[in-house]
Amino acid sequence: QGVFAMMGIQEPDNSKIFYTNLNIAERVRRDHPLRRIAARVDFDFTYKEVADKYGTNGNVSAPPPVVLKLMLLLIFYNVRSERELMSTLPERLDWLWFLGYDLDTKIPDHSILSKARKRWGAEIFKSFFERIVLQCVEAGLVDGSKIFVDSSLVEADASNNSVIDTQSLKHQLRRNYKELEARLEERNEREEKSERSDRSGSYRKVNDRYISGTDPDAAIVGRGKPDLFYQVHRSVDEAHEIITATAVTPGDVSEGHMLEELLQRHRGATGKTASTVVADSKYGTIENFLACFDMGIGAHMPDLSNSAVKREEKRGIYPETLFHYDRERDIYICPAGKELRFKSIHQERQSIDYAARKTDCQACELRSLCTSNKMGRTVKRHLRQDDLDVMRLQSRSADSKRDIKKRQHLMERSFARGKRYGYDRARWRGLWKVQIQEYLTCVVQNIQVLLSRENRPVKNPAVTVRVLKPSLSRACSLFSIVLRQIRLTYIGGQVKCLA
Repeated sequence: QGVFAMMGIQEPDNSKIFYTNLNIAERVRRDHPLRRIAARVDFDFTYKEVADKYGTNGNVSAPPPVVLKLMLLLIFYNVRSERELMSTLPERLDWLWFLGYDLDTKIPDHSILSKARKRWGAEIFKSFFERIVLQCVEAGLVDGSKIFVDSSLVEADASNNSVIDTQSLKHQLRRNYKELEARLEERNEREEKSERSDRSGSYRKVNDRYISGTDPDAAIVGRGKPDLFYQVHRSVDEAHEIITATAVTPGDVSEGHMLEELLQRHRGATGKTASTVVADSKYGTIENFLACFDMGIGAHMPDLSNSAVKREEKRGIYPETLFHYDRERDIYICPAGKELRFKSIHQERQSIDYAARKTDCQACELRSLCTSNKMGRTVKRHLRQDDLDVMRLQSRSADSKRDIKKRQHLMERSFARGKRYGYDRARWRGLWKVQIQEYLTCVVQNIQVLLSRENRPVKNPAVTVRVLKPSLSRACSLFSIVLRQIRLTYIGGQVKCLA
């Protein structure tokens, strides 16, 4: 007969009323990510940063570091809402420990987060983001010389049904139109205020006629199915893919207009000036090429004018690249050998028009391949064409093509990682609130890189040289076999052989 064990029976629930010698810290594992964040990240800086936002009497608010930690938890664990965050908080010992709470600490109401955002504004979160970037710089994770730039759409927290035509009398007769008007006035005041203190005030919607009554800052974007969007713009450092700069605009703002802004923010956050910027063709505008030239920055991005050349070739029209410029005579020579001389200058677009004689074009056998204009062919030349040609030549280099190919995968990784934290859907309404969400998302992504690299040496001081496969010459065959077994390592000024 076998040996049998007695079956255990669970006693009725008699929960203890008091627990002694219970320490929450002992219940949180040593390698918990929140432990590592608490050890590396300083949250107490908020006391000084927001001191001027509070008075000397009235109700006592939640400590600023606790509020910032709560918002970080919201993004880090991608919690659906602030209500859910607070309702889940008592069940999570690790969250309680991270906040400095105990089991019997009173959990604050979820409204403290929205009140803090309104009281603080976006500046405190921008400061938090820049402090984390600086930590990454000090840890050797940011090279700063080459940055990759791109943008991505963020779905606004508003329905298409909320879009109205502000010029329609029908909507002006609605009861809630006064409320919408008040929101628009508040938005305009906020833009004017931010324009005086920060360049973000220039992020204005392209289409102000059709707006959302729910979120007036969001813009209609017709990529695929038209919807309401914001747009996040990022610059990512090449070394370890640290996000060094970020900005948020309405969805209809062209990303090409944000390149110079991101370069300045990158320099402000890292203290390093980029020597090369890599972007896609939407950034390859004349303004961006010349801005990079003035700043001494290499522009590895496709020339946007190439698309115009391709359109002309598709129509069977000679592109402007086939017209030769004679610098000494300041004229253009067309494919038929005719001269195009100075016609007019346009200060607004900084260009000069060169035109052929009407009689030359009318009698030309190549007219059907050159122009359909009755007045003849016209060619435009930028006032800084020489500087522009230098940048365009650089954009077609082998290094540029290699970086452009790399940019696609690098930036897709950055936004794909951000999707884990819900960056692609706005949690709140209003441009400045979406900017807060983006700052926190970038903080979390950078912290993840910072923690993953904390136990790894950034650079190996020893320069290891592996000997390549030697020649199979008969005279040195024995020596070749020995070389294949040896690594030469340069340490402390001496070459050491390691088997």
